[in-house]
Amino acid sequence: MTLDVLIIGGGMIGCALADRLTLAGASVRVCEAGELASGTTAHGEGNVLVSDKGPGPELELAMLSRRLWPGILDRVADRLPDEVAAVEWEPKGGIVVATTEAGAATLAEFADGQRAAGVHCEDLDADRLAAAEPALTRDVVTARYYPDDAQVQPAGAAAALIGSAMAAGAIVETGCAVTGPILHGDRLIGVHTTRGPRHADIVINAAGPWAGPVSTLLGAPIAVKPRRGDVLITAPMPPTVFHKVYDADYVGAVGSSDAALQSSAVVESTRGGPLLLGSSRRQCGFDDRIRPDSMAAIARKALRLYPILADVAIMRAYGGFRPYVDDHLPAIGPDPRLPGLWHATGHEGAGIGLAVGTAQLVASALAGQPDEVDIAAFAIDRPAVIGVDAGEPAGEKVSR
Repeated sequence: MTLDVLIIGGGMIGCALADRLTLAGASVRVCEAGELASGTTAHGEGNVLVSDKGPGPELELAMLSRRLWPGILDRVADRLPDEVAAVEWEPKGGIVVATTEAGAATLAEFADGQRAAGVHCEDLDADRLAAAEPALTRDVVTARYYPDDAQVQPAGAAAALIGSAMAAGAIVETGCAVTGPILHGDRLIGVHTTRGPRHADIVINAAGPWAGPVSTLLGAPIAVKPRRGDVLITAPMPPTVFHKVYDADYVGAVGSSDAALQSSAVVESTRGGPLLLGSSRRQCGFDDRIRPDSMAAIARKALRLYPILADVAIMRAYGGFRPYVDDHLPAIGPDPRLPGLWHATGHEGAGIGLAVGTAQLVASALAGQPDEVDIAAFAIDRPAVIGVDAGEPAGEKVSR
């Protein structure tokens, strides 16, 4: 691939793109308005999940990404062993539980559809569930185990990928915010930035929740909006939670288009000892205030799953913005309105897990080659992407 590619955004998606495209032979430059992995990537849980996605294009992309991750880490480890260690790859599996009869029926139907699509999923009876998660409440109607669910340390994973790209020649510029397009006729041939003009054959908008304002600056607005999510972090604990465990209503909260607070119980461990407690979803623009109602909802629902948490201190809380599209699918591919512009955004809270699959789809499409997942499902000309208002006006919150 003999292309000069400029990637806007140095989060997980931008880092994965840089790694994959340099591997394919492209000359890559990453322009990040703030610091690498300082936006959405720094404020997530590091999920690499198949359990939370129903049959369809997003699940296919998640399954592709899950298959790619181990091989990518092996490749990067040959050159950057310390960086790969910081990824903290944990293929620990996920357990989804239902605590009501209605939830159990919904989970059973959801899991059946996933199995038909090729997802590995096992029913857990009470004894197996107790053996897998001894501290979990016994007030569970049904449970499903997903062995392919995994977790990474998000900033560590992004650092490993961008480190691999830089070792292969990629140029990375931080504090480099986009201020406008550089056009030749009707084609985008680069961008003006706070560090000067930057030219490229292809510009990829991978600015996450800021992709809407960035696209407006470039003259081809897309309707990617910020959706806030919050996480609580406990004090370090002895081994207590051994899988990613969440209530079945998590899928409904993620898939909801309601702008009001949506919350569900998600509990998982980290290598350092603290537990991560989630999750919440709320559309509130770029308002970064911590909301007590969100914190309370997360704590209350986590406590229902793990009563042992009643005596555990909360060490801190954080929240971040996820790139949201109304039809709940990422926007990946060329922009039909502006030749030279591509987008890779809209993954909401699944960007860590979907990043390497997204990068492969983009690399294959740029090379004119088909891939096992059809990139057309994520096309930019969908009504949800370019058929409605693209979010905040140009100039607002473009730089983090």
